[in-house]
Amino acid sequence: MNIIKKKPVDVVVIGLGWSGSIMAMELAEAGLEVVALERGEQRDTYPDFAFPRMADELTYGIRLKLFQQAAKETVTVRHTSAEFAVPYRQFGAFLPGNNVGGAGSHWNGMHWRALPTDLKMRSTVIERYGEKFIPADMTVQDHGVTYEELEPFFDKFEKVCGTSGQAGNVQGNIIAGGNPFDGPRQNQFPTPPQKQLYSGNLFGAAAKSLGFHPFPGPADNLSESYVNPYGVQMGACNYCGYCERFGCFNYSKSSPQTTILPALYQKKNFTLRTRSQVVKINTDSSGKKATGVTYIDAYGQEIEQPADLVILSAFQLHNVRLLLLSGIGKPYDVKTGEGVVGKNFAYQMNSGMSLFFDKDRHFNPFIGTGAIATIIDDFNGENFDHSQLGFIGGAYISAGNSGGRPIQQMRLPTGTPNWGGPWKQGIKDSYLHSMGIGSEGSVMPYKQCYLDLDPTYKDVNGYPLLRMTFDWQDNEYKMTDYVTGKMKDIARVMNPKMLSVSQLKPGDHFDVRPYQSTHITGGAIMGDSPKNSVVNKYLQSWDVPNLFVLGASCFPQNLAYNPTGMVGATAYFAAHAIRTQYLANPGPLIQA
Repeated sequence: MNIIKKKPVDVVVIGLGWSGSIMAMELAEAGLEVVALERGEQRDTYPDFAFPRMADELTYGIRLKLFQQAAKETVTVRHTSAEFAVPYRQFGAFLPGNNVGGAGSHWNGMHWRALPTDLKMRSTVIERYGEKFIPADMTVQDHGVTYEELEPFFDKFEKVCGTSGQAGNVQGNIIAGGNPFDGPRQNQFPTPPQKQLYSGNLFGAAAKSLGFHPFPGPADNLSESYVNPYGVQMGACNYCGYCERFGCFNYSKSSPQTTILPALYQKKNFTLRTRSQVVKINTDSSGKKATGVTYIDAYGQEIEQPADLVILSAFQLHNVRLLLLSGIGKPYDVKTGEGVVGKNFAYQMNSGMSLFFDKDRHFNPFIGTGAIATIIDDFNGENFDHSQLGFIGGAYISAGNSGGRPIQQMRLPTGTPNWGGPWKQGIKDSYLHSMGIGSEGSVMPYKQCYLDLDPTYKDVNGYPLLRMTFDWQDNEYKMTDYVTGKMKDIARVMNPKMLSVSQLKPGDHFDVRPYQSTHITGGAIMGDSPKNSVVNKYLQSWDVPNLFVLGASCFPQNLAYNPTGMVGATAYFAAHAIRTQYLANPGPLIQA
């Protein structure tokens, strides 16, 4: 088959989710000719997310219409390198996005900043507890960028999204009602916090009585109408309960479609090509300069798109796979510990509990938003002393409600039958009178948890699948056991008539079937040296300086927080470096 060669452009962007949309907008504003290649379909608020079409739990929540199709491309999974990896046939634990907007169109909307100590995790742990506190197989490291460097870009991304919240630390002043553990920020949130639910108020009162510090979670389900710096208008959230797994029909959940793309599409120097799957980043004979990309279009035709600058901004898994398929960077070798591409794959460890009350307590679970929650951060990161606990990391604890949909969101007491009359009676007795508390916890990186190309299985186009080698480790079992104990303390104060707990324990393996989170990280990590990272702090490839790799693949370890705030801030940070430094003098922004 002959390869069609397109005319050269200044920039090619691979994937038009959050980070791709940010970078395309920033570089188009700089006057560059930008082409974005999106593997999926065009998707927009209208007509794709319009009501009542979008309020269809079977199509979008169960059959996963907005997500990657595993029949065409998936990953293979195993717990250890001694096992044979098998293909993930039906996504469950995590849900890779597809189509324009990527995971940013179907997320819940929790918009966090990293804690200052999150970004210097290794040096903080050594400073406080000594290097021996770090397990021998744990490869935790600093990000190579500081909170102070990223703060203006956290701020910029919040303003683009119109994030609703209550700041806890403005210019070093601790503000009542916010998160007292926050890093200092220059400005309040762009919009006020969402009105909290009854369940959150009960949780907050109980947590406060124990000396903890409840606050409303930072949400990209907006509390009021808002116009962002790009001139894009958003509406106030109506608490419909269709955020996770769904596009927003109300223009009130921040997504590329509701914040950036309406302005980007107006630019004549921007072109979007959908159904265009990039299969290789091309380099010159030296292997040190990207010359563009090769992609397969909707008709199966291979097309070459030359470009001076390549932005790899696909989903975390796809970033790593494309680097490996393109031969860029040294693949990680688990036996020797050498190489960096695929290293430090991490997930999150969560726990939860359901609280059942008498019928005089009404929680109305059909009222909800993706990110509405009352939260405590007292046991997250380095916000508490770990010296006698024997683990690194932590979790935030929250009570909220993302909806009360009939298939996936029926909370039932332990022992309730799965079908029939008693099942129906259990729903009748519990639906209005129950609530949940959850923890979302960090996961550290380990030598034995990594990504590489599978030697056996291939995708629909004949390219090797990505292989995931991952399982839970002792550090995280200890972390979640400690945090879940704190959750139980709060629940006891709330005094439910019945309490059921869901928690991973030692011996439980990573299970790909139940949904846990789509917050998977690493594999193309950032750092201060090509010996320990794929990209520098500006997300610029150490090996190919005109390639920038964005997204959660750059995280050296996984935070307890949802990753989107960090993904957006690092994308704006990288875009700023390109516009103010790289374009005037193309080449490495940091010398290796």
